[in-house]
Amino acid sequence: MHEQVQEYYGKVLEGSDDLQTNACCTDTQMPGYLKKALINVHDEVLARYYGCGLVSPQELKGCRILDLGSGSGRDCYVLSQFVGPEGSVVGVDMTDEQLDVANRHLDYHAERFGYGNVEFRKGYIEKLDELNLEENSFDVIISNCVINLSPDKEAVLREAYRLLKPGGEMYFSDVYSDRRIPQELVDDPVLYGECLSGALYWNDFQNLARKVGFSDPRLVEDRPITIDNPCIETKVGHIGFFSATYRLFKIADLELFCEDYGQAVIYKGSVEHNPRDFLLDKHHQMPAGKVFPVCGNTYRMLNESRFKPHFEFIGSWDQHYGIFDGCGTSLPFDRDTSEQADSSGGCC
Repeated sequence: MHEQVQEYYGKVLEGSDDLQTNACCTDTQMPGYLKKALINVHDEVLARYYGCGLVSPQELKGCRILDLGSGSGRDCYVLSQFVGPEGSVVGVDMTDEQLDVANRHLDYHAERFGYGNVEFRKGYIEKLDELNLEENSFDVIISNCVINLSPDKEAVLREAYRLLKPGGEMYFSDVYSDRRIPQELVDDPVLYGECLSGALYWNDFQNLARKVGFSDPRLVEDRPITIDNPCIETKVGHIGFFSATYRLFKIADLELFCEDYGQAVIYKGSVEHNPRDFLLDKHHQMPAGKVFPVCGNTYRMLNESRFKPHFEFIGSWDQHYGIFDGCGTSLPFDRDTSEQADSSGGCC
């Protein structure tokens, strides 16, 4: 499978226009500050990027970031501008052609930014232990529609957990399905290369994440994928696919479900580019200055991560009030793009 993916992304594809579906593309909408950062990225790097969105969590200044499946280096060079000279970005990819593009423009971006803080390493994202990366050394790990291409997704998540600092997070976009993919479709090289047949069934993903230590996966945003290719639609039309962004925090002993201790937080409005509200996940969009009730896990995610200085924390662990209503195990994604997530409060 590695060889098939290397062939597809190294030789078959010349740019995102060569993709046969939109599955590998994240949402085209992005805020102005991300578009401004993209202007500084070399044209060849942009041209050899296979997608359209950009994975960029909040509050990155000074962070050490690892990009899994960094490709031509586009996201690395964008995030380099947000971490600044005191931070750093490491990209990992297995495709020589993509790494050649990324490495060819290291000096260009260092000159443009006024500092050089990006490096690229060749390797497999499920074998990060072979790349001499220090354990507990990254603040943030990102990935943009690549983990579905790995033949051992549990190993990817396990290695990410090992490399993150306590309180660090894995923030990534990928493709998920509403059921398990039949093996004959997994074995189809085009379907696999198009980010479809390697997609995890959403509940299998959540179970894998919990198994390796990410106890409470948080869905940030999602959208249904339209394949827009009649031939491929015939093969996989009975399966629902979704593009989704998750954040996974490395915080020990988070509870399996969202428990209510009567706690709340107040967002100070101080995260850069987020003066009005802070989006933790799909069910937690916190207006600045407002007392916002949270479960114990959410309280800890904010209190034990890089976001702590941006919040006031209310309450203790002295009394337990039960589970937050609505914490269930049904499909978490919206099938209809017109549906809007309820962000008025509560947990999930």
